[in-house]
Amino acid sequence: MLQVLRSWVDRYFSDEEAVVLLILIGASLVFISLWGDIMAPVIASVILAYVLQGFIAYLVSKGMNNKAAIYSSYILFLGVVFGFIFSVMPLVWRQLSSLVGDAPNILNNLKSHIFTLQEDYSHIITISELDALVQQATGEVANFGQWLVSQSIEGVPVFITAMIYLIVVPLLVFFFVKDRDSIVNSIVGILPKNRRLMTQVWEEMNLQFANYVRGKFVEIAVVGGTTYIGFIFMGLNYGALLAILVGLSVVIPYIGAILVTIPVALIALFQFGLHEEFYYVMLIFLVIQVIDGNVLVPLLFSEVVNLHPAVIIVSVLFFGGIWGVWGVFFAIPLATMIKAVVTAWPRRGGVETSI
Repeated sequence: MLQVLRSWVDRYFSDEEAVVLLILIGASLVFISLWGDIMAPVIASVILAYVLQGFIAYLVSKGMNNKAAIYSSYILFLGVVFGFIFSVMPLVWRQLSSLVGDAPNILNNLKSHIFTLQEDYSHIITISELDALVQQATGEVANFGQWLVSQSIEGVPVFITAMIYLIVVPLLVFFFVKDRDSIVNSIVGILPKNRRLMTQVWEEMNLQFANYVRGKFVEIAVVGGTTYIGFIFMGLNYGALLAILVGLSVVIPYIGAILVTIPVALIALFQFGLHEEFYYVMLIFLVIQVIDGNVLVPLLFSEVVNLHPAVIIVSVLFFGGIWGVWGVFFAIPLATMIKAVVTAWPRRGGVETSI
């Protein structure tokens, strides 16, 4: 038994650089787990800097000098951020407040539809069981409304934190973009000189991580924007709120699209009933999801997401359970990193591993 274990360790852990890489990855994960909340502005700034770097590279490729490209991209970034904060967010907040106020009416309307269907499927669920479910849902909505009111009244610390982030994050983004080369060189300077494996993994991860983050932001904007246009065309209430939910749902592969279908269907059912407008809304929603999954995702992530769907779902559940929203967002890059490390890991005896 010991001989087998010794042989396994000798095969996979005889390379010093590989062991150092494993220690660095482990230390980074522990650091994020312990201080991720504190470092949230830094993490957000790095993500936004990655997004801007792609646009900067595009401007440079079109003949603009690097300095002008940086400042032009940053001004555009500020315009988008402040435009979203001062135009979109107030609209979404008003719609959310209105939705909470309409929630009892929506539930009563839904209840009548459900009880009508129950008469045809009484062998599946009884009236008492159905009534208990409706009462539970009503209680959850009431609790959410109370929580929303309490957050509005007692949200001064949250507001102050948001204002601090609003100042700190744009500043960090500017410095990360402006001094990108010097920051990268400083980090590289503290790494071991013999870093062939680290360089191989980093080059693959840097390309895939950057493409994934930029692609995901584009996907959120396109899916959310087209959904908003479709819902406004149909006159659906809470169009902006639902469009943002649909846009953000693409962050969670497969699962997000299923979850966001529920509020879209409920609100459309409440407003239109089982009439043709309801089916048109659901058709628009379905078409957008199909185009996203079969056209947009392959176009944006064809060179990034080379993972089995089961691996993606497990990664979302695993990393989301550890790091919450951040874990969900970075589930695919983290899974890709693990795959890159396993593929590049040096082995004695010429054993090849593929995922």
